[in-house]
Amino acid sequence: MIEILTPPEVDRARRTGGLVGAILQDLRARTSVGTNLLELDEWTRSMINDAGAESCYVDYAPSFGRGRFGHHVCTAVNDAVLHGLPHDRSLADGDLLTLDLAILLDGMAADAAISFVVGNSDQPESLAMINTTERALAAGIAAAGPGARIGDLAHAIGSVLSADGYPINLEFGGHGIGTTMHQDPHVPNTGRPGRGYQLRPGVLLALEPWIMADTDELITDDDGWTLRSATGCRTAHTEHTIAITPDGAEILTLP
Repeated sequence: MIEILTPPEVDRARRTGGLVGAILQDLRARTSVGTNLLELDEWTRSMINDAGAESCYVDYAPSFGRGRFGHHVCTAVNDAVLHGLPHDRSLADGDLLTLDLAILLDGMAADAAISFVVGNSDQPESLAMINTTERALAAGIAAAGPGARIGDLAHAIGSVLSADGYPINLEFGGHGIGTTMHQDPHVPNTGRPGRGYQLRPGVLLALEPWIMADTDELITDDDGWTLRSATGCRTAHTEHTIAITPDGAEILTLP
């Protein structure tokens, strides 16, 4: 089922999205060499609680995970790319960190992710990967609007990823979002234009291009959650929640 939100519901989703964006930027500003992943999770828990919101992750227990996620933010480092389970690890200079956050506030969910290099930013390969995911996300958003089809967004995203030479994994991608975190439709990170569900005002989507430097194969960590590149190569992931409006697409998860 694809959820069509009313204008008041979209207004509530805007507030949730703003909170997600603000928390991610706060976490980025606090993160430095020596920051522990469990510190990031605790800071996230505190900010969510202070806002009167709820984590979408703590009780999240999908078929592909091992039990409840049990934490408040996904923390993926270097070769980890998705569903990074926070653990006792202190970040080192030059680590590539992805933070992925989904929150429920006033009955509406929003989801976003950012990737950045910790400490020393002289990491051209990592910065290039992050830039590719950001440009792919921008292309997907630009292709969205009333009357556009899911394949149009997927094609726009995939064209940027492929042009930069990155393999594309189709196991995980973007998704519908609204009163719950994960909904139809699925938005793959490549596709054929003119295919799939036709967008209309009131649809919310979380678009999330993610890449691995030299493979499209994932492996699951021993924690049962963290997904890593099969070759140990670095990864990057960028995500925004957008709302389809009569005028186009609006990014909800800007800080």
